[in-house]
Amino acid sequence: MAHDAHDDKNNSVFKITLNLVVTCFISGIIIATAFAITEPVAAEQRVKAKNDAMKELVKEADTFKTVDGKEGWYAGLKGGKVIAYVVPANSKGYGGNIEMLAAVTPDGKTMDYKVLKHNETPGLGDKMVEPKFRNQFAKKEAKDLEVVKVPSDKNIQALTGATITSRAVTKGVKEAVEAVAAYSATQKK
Repeated sequence: MAHDAHDDKNNSVFKITLNLVVTCFISGIIIATAFAITEPVAAEQRVKAKNDAMKELVKEADTFKTVDGKEGWYAGLKGGKVIAYVVPANSKGYGGNIEMLAAVTPDGKTMDYKVLKHNETPGLGDKMVEPKFRNQFAKKEAKDLEVVKVPSDKNIQALTGATITSRAVTKGVKEAVEAVAAYSATQKK
């Protein structure tokens, strides 16, 4: 009798294990199928969002073309002439990495930026996307992209309670402006 109970217990554990393996396998197939179906749509949406962001940043551009040798860079063209560069900008803020696109004129002045992804504090750091803060960057050269606490027409006034975020956005945009200025200098030769 004792031997039969032991066999039933082993058999029960084997059945449970088999059921779990089959369930995991089926779940994996379902998840993989869902990913295979939705990923192309998601990728298309990411491209559309980036194109919309570029058009929002450089409204005057007729078209955008990739810049050879510069990953993620696009030249905004109007009548075949480059009127702006849209470049990726990243910086570490209070809540982590802030991913942006920065629009810069060929002569190295900021036009605007768009935040694509961030984890900044709601109500404080997330104000970096509001026009009141963003508009401070317009037509600024790299030397003027410095965060200050006292209002100034020349520099960037920090967001109240979000100095780290303000510095991170400014740093990311400044690096983009410097990169475009350096690139443009090589194109004029």
